[in-house]
Amino acid sequence: MRSLQRREVLCVLGGLAFARRGAAATALRAARDAVDHIVIGTRDLERGIAGIEAMTGVRPAIGGSHPGRGTRNALFSLGPRQYAELIAPDPEQAGTKDAYGLADFPEPRMLMWAASATDIDAMAAARNATPAPGSRVRPDGRVLSWRTLAIAARPGIVPFFIQWDAGTIHPASDSPAGCTLTALSFEAPDPAAVEVELAAAGISARVTRGPAPRLAATLQTPKGRVTL
Repeated sequence: MRSLQRREVLCVLGGLAFARRGAAATALRAARDAVDHIVIGTRDLERGIAGIEAMTGVRPAIGGSHPGRGTRNALFSLGPRQYAELIAPDPEQAGTKDAYGLADFPEPRMLMWAASATDIDAMAAARNATPAPGSRVRPDGRVLSWRTLAIAARPGIVPFFIQWDAGTIHPASDSPAGCTLTALSFEAPDPAAVEVELAAAGISARVTRGPAPRLAATLQTPKGRVTL
């Protein structure tokens, strides 16, 4: 068995320190159960919608624009309080560059995932952080609002957390249905360190070794099992 690299050791120690402050004192949630939504990046929303429909048999519905972030989205449900979000550059915000470089994506790909939170203020306080507010207007005019907390420098295989504001409709409740999330899988060059980082955030997951960080979601769809 190889020895841990210095960066992995530091990550492991950091994760254990946080766990001792209480985050891992409660039972860990399986990653699949912790999902609020998965995010799929694409350079063109309409093409991304068509691609998902061809693959799954479910056509994502336009969700709305993210003002100031240069993006818009389309959604489809993955079951109760879980959904998938297609995110793409918003032509109406041509002067605003999106943070993910979506215009350069050669094809749609898994970008990141959000884990659900029930007390995001406590999570933020444990990290000396402040949750970030967010909102968007649906095509029907209703405003959705939420708060998020990033626990990694760059969300990807380690999720960010989201808590929807009281009175906000959860997108899974009325997005096109027919798909369910059956598994979430992870690869990373340093799997042990990532597993500890996830555990420190209350999430149980097995990470396999791979050349680069990789997130994959397996869905049961009207056209059978699909992996994104």
